[in-house]
Amino acid sequence: MAKGGYKRPKDTKRTIKKFIHYLGNYKWSLFLVAILVVISSGANIMGTYLLKPVINDYILPGDKKGLAKMICFMGILYGSGALATLLYNRFMVRTAQEIVSEIRMDLFKHTQKLPLQYFDTTTHGELMSHFTNDIDTITEALNNSFSLLIQSFIVVTGTITMLLVLNVPLSLIVIFFLAGMSLFIQYNGKYSRKYFKEQQKCLGNMNGFIEEMVTGQKVEKVFNHEEKDFEEFCKRNEALRQASTKALTYSGRMVPTIVSLSYANYACSACIGALFVLAGWFDLGSLASYLVYVRQSAMPMNQFTQQINFLLSALSGAERVFEMMEIEPEIDEGTVTLCKAIRKENDTLEEVLEGKEDTKDTIWVWKKEEGDKIALIPLKGDVRFHDVIFGYDDSKKILNHISLFAKPGQKIAFVGSTGAGKTTLIQLINRFYEIQGGTITYDGIDIRDMKKADLRRSLSMVIQETHLFTGTIAQNIRYGRLQATDDEVRKAAILANADSFIRRLPDGYDTMLYGDGSNLSQGQRQLLAIARAAIARPPVLILDEATSSIDTRTEHLIEKGMDALMQDRTVFVIAHRLSTVRNAKAILVLEQGEIMERGSHDELVEEQGRYYQLYTGQFELE
Repeated sequence: MAKGGYKRPKDTKRTIKKFIHYLGNYKWSLFLVAILVVISSGANIMGTYLLKPVINDYILPGDKKGLAKMICFMGILYGSGALATLLYNRFMVRTAQEIVSEIRMDLFKHTQKLPLQYFDTTTHGELMSHFTNDIDTITEALNNSFSLLIQSFIVVTGTITMLLVLNVPLSLIVIFFLAGMSLFIQYNGKYSRKYFKEQQKCLGNMNGFIEEMVTGQKVEKVFNHEEKDFEEFCKRNEALRQASTKALTYSGRMVPTIVSLSYANYACSACIGALFVLAGWFDLGSLASYLVYVRQSAMPMNQFTQQINFLLSALSGAERVFEMMEIEPEIDEGTVTLCKAIRKENDTLEEVLEGKEDTKDTIWVWKKEEGDKIALIPLKGDVRFHDVIFGYDDSKKILNHISLFAKPGQKIAFVGSTGAGKTTLIQLINRFYEIQGGTITYDGIDIRDMKKADLRRSLSMVIQETHLFTGTIAQNIRYGRLQATDDEVRKAAILANADSFIRRLPDGYDTMLYGDGSNLSQGQRQLLAIARAAIARPPVLILDEATSSIDTRTEHLIEKGMDALMQDRTVFVIAHRLSTVRNAKAILVLEQGEIMERGSHDELVEEQGRYYQLYTGQFELE
C-alpha cells in the first residue's frame, strides 16, 4: 500500500528481523542518534523541573544574583538540548538515506535477476510502487519516527514520573485525562487506518487508469473514447473522493480532540493545584513546574501513538519490498564461461589473459571445467534443439517435442501463423524461460551448463518491440558494446543503413532521444536497434520481426549488410514477409508448437505444402 495508509505487516516479527539486518550496518550511527535524543529530551524535562527552585529559592526570596546564575545554567541546559536536537536530526537524515539507499540498491539488483515470467505477470505500476511508495514509507519512518518515537517515549515517561514526584494526588487527574486520550487515539486510529487503506486502493486504481490513458492516447483518439474514458475517470475519482473524505474526517479529529482534552486537563490541574497552594499543601514553584509538565504531556502521547502507526506502515512497505527480494531469481547453475583464446602452432587453444583479449588472432571459446581439467571449446554458433517441450504453465504446452539444428554460418528462418511458437523458440535460446523437457545445446554444450551472462553475451537480438534509452543516438548504439569507439559506432550505423538519416539530424550522432525515441519514426528506431546488435559482433544473431517497420528497399539494403556481418555466423530469423527469408539455408514452418515442414525456399515451394500456401498467399497480397 502506498504512503499515507497504515496497513499493518502480515508477519511483523519476520519483517523486523530482516529490517534489523539493514539497521545493524549502521548501529553506531543509530546509537549516537539515540544518545542525542535522550540528551535533548532530558534537557527539556530537567529545564521544566528547574522552574520550582527558580521560583521558590530565588524569585520569591528576591535573590537576584542567584537568579542570574540559575538563568545562565538553564540557558546552557536548553542550549545543549537544542544543539543535541540539531545534531540528531542531521545524523538521522544522513543515516536514514544511507539505509534506504542500500535497500533500494539491493532491490534493484535483485529485480535484474528475476525471470521474465515475473515481469509477464506483474504490472508496471505494482513493480514501480515497491521503488516509490513502499520505499517512501520506509524513508519517512526512518527520518522521523525513529527519533520521535524515542523522544516521545522519554518525554511521556519522564513527564509522568516528574508529575508523580511533584504531587501524587494531583497527578491522578493528569493520568485520567491521558488514559482518555489514549483510548480515543486507539479508537480513532482504527477507523482512520481502515479508510486510509481504502483511499490508497482507490488512488492506485485511478493512477493505473491514468497511466493507461496517457500511454494509449493515440488509440483513445483513434476510437473516439475520450468521453467514455472521462466517465470512467469521474467514477474512479468519485470513489477516491469518498474514501479520502472518510479517511481525513477521522484523522482530522485527532489533533482538535487531543488539544481540547489537554486544555481541559490543564484547566482542572490549574484550578485544583491553586486550591492546594492556598491550602498550603503545595508550593507555588512546584505548581508552576507542574503546570508546564501538564501542558507538554498531551502531544508526546499523540506523537508516540502516531509514530507507532508510521512504523507499522513502514514495516508493511518493507515487508512488500522484502517479499519481492525473496522471489526466486533466475536459475543459473552454469559453470561454463565465455573467454578468449589464441590458437597455438600445435593447433591447441590457450586462454588469453584479461586485458589482452582484443588482438586480431584471438577467438571466443567456451571454458569448461571438469575437476582439474579445463576444456576450451571454440565458439562457432552450433545451436540444436533435442526433443524440447515447453509451456508457460503446466496446463498448456507451447512447443511439443521440437527438434531442430542450426549449423555455424547458417541462416535459419521460422515462419508460421501467430501463436505458432516462433518467438518462444528464440527466447528459449537465451534461456529467458526454462524448458520442461528435452535439451538445447550450443556448440555441443547444454545451455543449462552455461552461465547465463556468458550465454547471452554470445548472442545478439533484435526484437519487434524496439526499446531505446534516454541518451544520445551514439550511446544507444554503443549499448551493444560499451567499449566500442566512435568509428565502430558509425560503421555499425552504416551497416544498418542508419547513418544517412542520423547525419541529417541537427546534432547527428549526439542527438538526444527521449521517451523511447519518440522523436524518431518506428522504422528509424528499428534501424538503431539493428545497429546496436551489429556493433556487438555476436557469433549468433536473432532477428524477431526486426524489419517489420522498414520499407522493402531499406530492408534489402540491411539484408546485404547483415549478410556481410554474419558471414560464418548463425542467424535465426522470424518474419511474416516471406520474401525476407527466401535466401535462408533452412526454413522451418511451425504450427501449434510443432515443426510441419523444413527445407529451403525452393524445396518447400516444390512440395506445395503449408509453406507453399503461405507463400502464394503472400505473393497474391503483394
